Amino acid sequence: MAENSTEVLAGAVVLAVALGFFFWAGQDTGLGPSRGGYELRASFRSVEGITVGSDVRLAGVKIGTITRLSLNPTTFFADAVVAMNEGIALPQDSAILISSDGLLGGAYVEVLPGGSAENLGPGDEIEDTQGAVSLISLMMKFIDGGSSSTPAPAPGSP
Repeated sequence: MAENSTEVLAGAVVLAVALGFFFWAGQDTGLGPSRGGYELRASFRSVEGITVGSDVRLAGVKIGTITRLSLNPTTFFADAVVAMNEGIALPQDSAILISSDGLLGGAYVEVLPGGSAENLGPGDEIEDTQGAVSLISLMMKFIDGGSSSTPAPAPGSP
């Protein structure tokens, strides 16, 4: 009988630790209960590398999370909803862009604050956006640009 109660107690402890871990992981990815704040909208040409739960950063500090991504059938842009942390007030002329943590790093959304005296409110749209830049297309432009930069000299010229 004592063996059964020990096994049940050990199982309950393991289950409690697992539930605590899943709750913590859900909050860290922005899938858990909201901690307050407000939502902003933005429309990007490309959101390559960004998913629901991606960080939104200002000066390298996480200030929000991407909570929704969808394709706008009218503009063919990707519409994003950003959940901003409470206490963060962004000027109306702020810009939002997709950045990466280096060549092999992950992508995140970066906010560049503007200088307007008016702030964005809940549900407002950040209009100045810059989508993801494809590393492959940049490399192709670099390779293609290097081959045709100087014309070959004419035959017989010094």
